[in-house]
Amino acid sequence: MTRIGVITFPGTLDDVDAARAVHLAGAEPVALWHKDADLKGVDAVVVPGGFSYGDYLRCGAIARFAPVMNEVVEAAGKGMPVLGICNGFQILAEAHLLPGALLRNDHQKFVCREQRLRVESTTTAWTGLFEEGEAITVPLKNMEGNFIAAPQELDRLEGEGLVVFRYVGWNPNGSARDIAGVRNERGNVVGLMPHPEHAVEPGFGPDSAAGPRTGVDGLRLFQSAISSLVGA
Repeated sequence: MTRIGVITFPGTLDDVDAARAVHLAGAEPVALWHKDADLKGVDAVVVPGGFSYGDYLRCGAIARFAPVMNEVVEAAGKGMPVLGICNGFQILAEAHLLPGALLRNDHQKFVCREQRLRVESTTTAWTGLFEEGEAITVPLKNMEGNFIAAPQELDRLEGEGLVVFRYVGWNPNGSARDIAGVRNERGNVVGLMPHPEHAVEPGFGPDSAAGPRTGVDGLRLFQSAISSLVGA
């Protein structure tokens, strides 16, 4: 069975949710502790959301230097699938595994809502089971979700197809060009601000055409990773 590690830092909130998403997708979740320089032989890693180290200094800036992240950086360089969700996205950006940076929302308020996204790239380890241009709905909750990069870097991301998700209908945090998630060049590392792990189980997800709380669009990110590993 595919084994996917889920890292817990001090202040992580969504590690249990991410582990359940991994389980529901059909893989074995493996708990990884921030102080341990050991990935326990996992096949992929999820860096979940929360407020690692209380978001002191800068979101993700302290977590980036945790012992486990040295292992994640090395494994990602060898092609291991790595997903960063919300604070996890911030951590991966701080670790230079992903381009850009995340700043405080332009309206200076915490936002929590169901968010429509458009899938822009399906050639990643985490989006292979989506259709390009497909619209999905997953929850969003952040205070520092404003994605920025230099204009020439934004042009590069667009030109090289490195934008993975884009906000649809409303930009909740002021992110440049409505960017909600990006990837690395290889496609094994993906980060996004919305929370797919909160849209994996009927009765607990966003509303969908099937009825209230029925949305499970987030599950396919985890299933895509499993599929990419099985087919590798």
